[in-house]
Amino acid sequence: MYPAKFEELITLFEKLPGVGYKTAQRYAFSLLEKNDDEINLIVQDLLNVKNIKKCKVCGFLSDEDECEICKDEHRDRSTIMVVGYPQEAVAIEKTNGYHGLYHILNGLISSSKGIYPEDINIEALMHRINDEVKEVIIATSPTMDGEMTSLYLNKLLADKNVLVTRLAHGLPMGSSLDYADDLTLIKAFDNRRKIEE
Repeated sequence: MYPAKFEELITLFEKLPGVGYKTAQRYAFSLLEKNDDEINLIVQDLLNVKNIKKCKVCGFLSDEDECEICKDEHRDRSTIMVVGYPQEAVAIEKTNGYHGLYHILNGLISSSKGIYPEDINIEALMHRINDEVKEVIIATSPTMDGEMTSLYLNKLLADKNVLVTRLAHGLPMGSSLDYADDLTLIKAFDNRRKIEE
């Protein structure tokens, strides 16, 4: 029904994660309303994505060889938080509650998907463990793949002179017990702690 070029644009948007036909169609119509300058800016931003690289130290996204977090001399260099993906580090940064360094695995171990330890950024993490590092916080998501990755990292780090911790899992603030799944309730029970006065 639509012209072929417009259908191609819809199909292109549908390739994005979580975008179905209706949303892709809205995106395509939205672009039709943009003027030439706006379209050129969008095209340039899309082309610039290819210039983004992974930090040679931690694996985070960067315009240069080393990311802003790794270059920041005010960060606590005794702590490294390990996450699966860059967006997870960004979520933690938004809390303003963590001031250490990060290590981005850029994936999780998943035998069902054919992703093994050598396929993700683990070797670089092991090279970062030195006398300055006192704690490695494993902050992979509480999924089967996240748990498998966490266990593997814990085993690898066991012979290093470093404290290995895991982010607590449990009930999110504002949730009701009757809506929680069994695994979340078990984790919440396992991670219970004394109420501070």
